[in-house]
Order: sequence, then structure tokens, then C-alpha cells
Amino acid sequence: MQYDYDVIVLGAGPAGESAALNATKLNLKTAVIDNQNFVGGACTHKGTIPSKSLRRSVRDLMHFNNHPLLQRAVMNLDISYPELLKDANRVIDKQVQMRTGFYTRNRIALIQGEGSFADPHTLNIRHKNGDITNLSAKYFIIATGSRPYQPADIDFTHPRICDSDSILKMDYTPRKMIIYGAGVIGCEYASIFAGLNIRVDLLNTRDRLLEFLDDEITDALGYQLSKYGCILRHNESYKKVTADDHGVTVELESGKRLHADTFLWSNGRSGNTHTLNIEAAGLETNSRGQLSVNKEYQTNVEHIYAAGDVIGWPSLASAAYNQGMSATGYASGKEKHLFVKSVPTGIYTLPEISSVGKTERELTEEKIPFEIGRAFFKDTAKAQISGDKVGMLKILFHSETLQVLGVHCFGAEASEIIHIGQAIMKQKGEANTIEYFSETTFNYPTMAEAYRIAALNGLNRIKGNAVY
Repeated sequence: MQYDYDVIVLGAGPAGESAALNATKLNLKTAVIDNQNFVGGACTHKGTIPSKSLRRSVRDLMHFNNHPLLQRAVMNLDISYPELLKDANRVIDKQVQMRTGFYTRNRIALIQGEGSFADPHTLNIRHKNGDITNLSAKYFIIATGSRPYQPADIDFTHPRICDSDSILKMDYTPRKMIIYGAGVIGCEYASIFAGLNIRVDLLNTRDRLLEFLDDEITDALGYQLSKYGCILRHNESYKKVTADDHGVTVELESGKRLHADTFLWSNGRSGNTHTLNIEAAGLETNSRGQLSVNKEYQTNVEHIYAAGDVIGWPSLASAAYNQGMSATGYASGKEKHLFVKSVPTGIYTLPEISSVGKTERELTEEKIPFEIGRAFFKDTAKAQISGDKVGMLKILFHSETLQVLGVHCFGAEASEIIHIGQAIMKQKGEANTIEYFSETTFNYPTMAEAYRIAALNGLNRIKGNAVY
């Protein structure tokens, strides 16, 4: 059978972009279908880029207001949320321009419209003007991403009720906010808004923040959120959410009744498969609209692959790039890749959290003998210079072999610092021990120097010497 394309990619986010670029490099005739006006997906327009840019703007404002010299010179700056958001959004245009160039330079057909399956090898594409065209392909890569899950009993059309997409369009500065869901997104926005001196109630449906992280790190996060004035409420679930022109009222199953100017829902996401007519292709999804794949990113239909948020965990742009590239590699039969199963955690709260490897709880449950090396940022020259003195680097290592088992960081630039530990953990044999950090010269003053301090701290525990 003659197909219009070798590969059609659905979605122009991180997974779709890398899938298309790799397909072209493998000499496959490739098209990308996306229903948005500009490339980049939710990552560029509704998620990672705008929210992290907003976080940076808030961090800069906090630095300015807390700087001892500037405090004597000027009064605290009070900048509105819309003004900060406008500054943050400047990055989006640069990202779109850069990513559009990727498609142009590689001569990838970029087709604007909403694709849905007519049969396993054919797509119906509905264009913005209402026209419908059909395209066929030998292989498909579904990389349509995800959207915030919205329960039916909450009115998300009301301007005072937001999800993690619409919060980036809010045109006023609330005095008080309720955030429902204390996962990664909820904690990030709680720290951002609390950093703006907005009173935040963070409702957690579980008994701890971010249970997949090291307990000491989440305790530190909870302390910092409380220090910013954020009220943490654990083991809570909503009964009813109502809004009017004056504010929002949240009734909890526990009997509490909370009031605020704005309500932010940040409790889960759904895969964007609802418009794909997946039944016509023989595909199946779970209750959240996500597709299951094997270790080659192949769905239950042999010639259809999927990557990125639409397949669920880890739902990170960094992983999506590797997943998309791998999907076309496997589909073509020309490349083999490792299945993405180990990724560093990067959480952009204020301050940041990042980790890789095992936690103390996991090592204890697995009965692996381990020791801990810690470095507190307040003790490093770079942190004292920058003013970012809150935080710590924590290295978990085997008590006998000295193998690095996990690295956990809480503080400024944690998502950058973690990659040094990640690189050492990927090494084989004796190259992966905590002694690497104690025997290596680091630039001074740097935040990376915390590895040397933590290593000496941990090794002194093993040797019974005074703690560094």
C-alpha cells in the first residue's frame, strides 16, 4: 500500500518534536499534525516555560525585596501578578521562533488541524476553516500531551476558579488563594503565590507532601512554605466548591469551610486522546485517557507508538524528548534506545528540589546499609555571597562499598546541581563512589562545592572522625 507519509506525528510538544526530528534524520517522510496556532505544545504555552519563567520573576522580586542594601535604599516593590506574568511570557515567543525553525530547516510538513483516526492507517484532519482532509501513514507517533483533569462538579468556567492552564491567564492579583492538590504543580504554585505575599491554603489529599521524595527534603519544603505564610492542610478532600463575584467557598469533607478570592485546582492530569477517535485505530486508554506502551513505546496496535505525557509517568518534558526520539527509532527498525525509567526529579518550588536515586525510606525498607553526607548551603561561600542560604545537599551511599545510592538537593539551583551526582551514579564500579567528590577539586566559590563538603561529612561518619 502506498502511504502519504512514512511517519505522522500527532502533537508538536517535546515528544512530538523529537519524534519528528529523529524520523527525518532516519530519512523517513514525516508530517506533524497539531491543533494549536504555534508549535511547542503545552510545555511551551501552558506549562513548563510560562510557569518556570513566572517563578523566576517572583524569585527575582523576592531577592530584591530581601536584599539588605536595597532595603535601605527603596521601599519593598509591590508588582501585580498580571505584570509579573507579562514579563514571564516574553520567553514563549523566543521558544516558538526557535522551535518553528527546527521544522523548517528539516523540511518537516507542519499541518495545523485536529487529527482523528478514520482507520488504523488513516487520519481525518479538521482544519481551522472547517475543511477536512485525509492523510495516511505507515507509522503513527501519538504525542498529544495532557491537560488538567477537571471534575464535573466544579465550574471551571467561573473566572475565580482556575486550573494549572487558566491560572496563567488570571488578570488580577488575589489576596487569598486556595490550592487543591499538593503534588508537584500544587507545591510549585503555592510557593510562587506565597512568595508574592498572597495568603495560600494548600489542601493535600495525602498525609505528606510529595511522598515520593526523601522525607527530610519534604519536611524542609513544608517548613519553607509555612515560613512564607502558606497554611498546609493534610488529609483533606473537597465536598463542594462554589464561587460568586466576591470569592470562592470550599466545603471540605472534614467539615471545614474555607474562603478565598481564587481557587486553583491542581489535582491530576488527563491524556489528550479524547478527540483522536482512538477506537477506529483499535487503541485503548485508561480512565485518565492515557495510552499504555511497551518498552519500545509501541501501543497495542503494532504500527502505532506513543510518547510524552499521553503515556503517563514521568510526565516530564526532559523525558518526553528521549521518549519521542526512541519511538521513531523503534518504529523505523533502524535504532534501539533505552526505555526511559530513571530520571532526575526537578521541582521548581521556592527554593528548588531535585533528586536522583534511592531515598532513606527505600534503602531502609530494602535493608541496604547506608550512610549520609550532608552539606548545608548556609556553610558555603557561594550561598553566603548570593544570599541563597536556605537548603542542603544530601548524599546517600553504601556503608561498605561507598557506592552513591541517592542524591537529594533542596535549595537554589538544585535542578542544576543534581546532574553532577547523576553523572557519577551512572558510572561503573569504583568510579561510582562518594570518594570521587572528596578527591575532586571543585571551583570555589560554587554551589557545586557542596558535593565536596557532603562527601567529607559522610566519610568522616564512616571513619569515626569529627564531622566536617
